[in-house]
Amino acid sequence: MSTEYTIVIEKDEDGYYVGSVPALPGCHSQGKSIDQLLERMQEAIGLWLEVNGEDAPGPLELVGIQRIAV
Repeated sequence: MSTEYTIVIEKDEDGYYVGSVPALPGCHSQGKSIDQLLERMQEAIGLWLEVNGEDAPGPLELVGIQRIAV
């Protein structure tokens, strides 16, 4: 049985897609395309879970996305 994690995806100033998993602190990756990013994120999540195994939290519920001007 697999677990689904939410990935937050942003585009940096160099045009790379950067992904992070809010439920897994420090779990990040990047790619030149969304497809490449998703492959790398799947690998990053797998490695994160391998290293942190028993301490792995369950996925967080995505409530929404909001931009805030500062």
